[in-house]
Amino acid sequence: MRGKDRLTVLPPHPALTRALAEWLPRQRWFGGKDGPIDDLAIGTATELHTGDPALHHLVLDVHQNGAIDHYQLLLGVRRELPDRLRHVEIGASTHDAPGDPDSRAVRLYDAAHDPDLTRTLLDELAAGASIGPLRFRHADGARIRTDLTSLPITAEQSNTSLLFGDAYICKLFRRLSRGVNLDLEVNLALTRGGCAHVPAVLGWIELDPGPGTSQGEPVTLGLLSDYLHTGADGWSLAIASVRDWFAHPPPPRDAGWEGAWAELDASAAGGDFAAEAERLGAATAAVHRALADTFGVTLLPAAEVRAMAARMNAELTETCRAVPRLAPHAKSLTGAFLDLAARAEPLAVQRVHGDYHLGQVLRTESGWTLLDFEGEPARTQNERRALAHPLRDVAGMLRSFEYAARFLIAKPGTVPPEPAGRLETRAHAWAARNRAAFCRGYAAAGGPDPAAHSVLIRAFEFEKAVYEVRYEARNRPAWLPVPLKSLAHLTA
Repeated sequence: MRGKDRLTVLPPHPALTRALAEWLPRQRWFGGKDGPIDDLAIGTATELHTGDPALHHLVLDVHQNGAIDHYQLLLGVRRELPDRLRHVEIGASTHDAPGDPDSRAVRLYDAAHDPDLTRTLLDELAAGASIGPLRFRHADGARIRTDLTSLPITAEQSNTSLLFGDAYICKLFRRLSRGVNLDLEVNLALTRGGCAHVPAVLGWIELDPGPGTSQGEPVTLGLLSDYLHTGADGWSLAIASVRDWFAHPPPPRDAGWEGAWAELDASAAGGDFAAEAERLGAATAAVHRALADTFGVTLLPAAEVRAMAARMNAELTETCRAVPRLAPHAKSLTGAFLDLAARAEPLAVQRVHGDYHLGQVLRTESGWTLLDFEGEPARTQNERRALAHPLRDVAGMLRSFEYAARFLIAKPGTVPPEPAGRLETRAHAWAARNRAAFCRGYAAAGGPDPAAHSVLIRAFEFEKAVYEVRYEARNRPAWLPVPLKSLAHLTA
């Protein structure tokens, strides 16, 4: 795709970097909001489309606190910015193209939101093109359509995903990691292995290693996969079930009223989620088995399991200092970590999801699909690549059920009025039912039975809960009661 207009030159870098340094901290996906930008430079600039509008691919080198992070930006350049793109405007710059009699201010913007330009990505992926340091790859046998219009998914934070019609989803990694991104590495391997519980990888975009990037391996910039347009995410389905459960009439107020509350059965509501939770457990076990078959299994010595338990306990101590409201639970949590250390034995570890929760799964007409194998965004690349026992993923999903059960309580006015303690009783009943169903499905499909590994799963879940307490205290103080109330039940 090549335009005939003469608007093809990047605005002068000093003006552009100043505009970017002001714009970048306001973006939801920018990871350096805790401090000022010390310096910003353009590491690479690659022209992908000429004309008006023009498209340039940039890698931004952002210096903060003595470190450098690299961010990807699709920079759009237009003489006139339509209203539909004003919300992603970066700024204005004087465009001085040599010999151009029409030199004047141009508008700069985030072109990931411009369907007039993002179709370029499909064109180049279909062609398997190489443009400057950029490489557009397609999977063996993949036929990529180029006639589709993109729509960005606005809910994402750490990355940006584009829907192309109802056929493809293209994830653009904003904050770049060294080498091949885990999401591409894992999904591509599982696709080639025929795993039915991940979206098929169709293509990817990568950057040749060079100055300002990693050495040796290309850097993953984007991933194109099948879009499961009939899918509904697990979090939305779970919340709908919780809402139905909270709307279910309470037990009759008679002599046995308090006892009836203690025996609440969450299956009584019409939107019971337990059958889906059980099927999700089975799908999780199937993916864990595929990961083990594809990447192998390693035995972690007992001494390293004890070291892992010690790290869990150290994190607890640090979090209790930062969040005193966790302290009443510290004795029970420490006991779980010490129990793991005391019973330590060699542990089979493998590739796992690494950031597993209800928002990372889709229910489609053919079953459950797992998404986003990138790992926790706050972790380092080495931490994300670390092998783990598959029950760490199980613990993450169990925590997600706890969150779903209490999400509506944390939003005033969204549930029928009841004394807070009784709402919490309802939440606990829902979470307990769906946790049990998920574990039942996971074990029946061949995963390690959580009930037979109670010490390990308890330590993993408590470790995750400590992380949640620290995260909520720093970022969403109003949500802090969610993990704390969950811990009150789990440590009782």
